[in-house]
Parts: sequence; structure tokens; C-alpha cells
Amino acid sequence: MPAIVVGTALWVLALVVVLLFARDHTVLLWTCLSGGVLGIIGYGIFTWQRSAARRGSRTAQHGQGLE
Repeated sequence: MPAIVVGTALWVLALVVVLLFARDHTVLLWTCLSGGVLGIIGYGIFTWQRSAARRGSRTAQHGQGLE
């Protein structure tokens, strides 16, 4: 499992905790929400690059963890 999945899951878990216990701390709420959304976007880019590398695309980034 890629580290990006674990990090995104932790941001989403933090968002749930903030929603349950500290709803009036808007900075924490937006920080956790932003972390989760950026993690989802990052995972999309990761899978896009991985599939491009597997296809043998010339523009794909080749490196560790993409195989």
C-alpha cells in the first residue's frame, strides 16, 4: 500500500475527529479537509503516472515504486 494512501486516510480520520470533538475550530477543520482532498488528488496523479509507466509511455516518470 503506498504511503500516500496511509497519509490520506490519516487526514480523513483527523477530519472525523475534528468534526466530532472540535467542530468550532475552523482552522483545524479546513486543514484536515485540505489534507484529505490533496491526498486524493495526489493518489490520482500517482496512479496516472504508474499506469503510464506500465504502458511504456515516453512521458511517464520512471522511478522506484511505480512498477
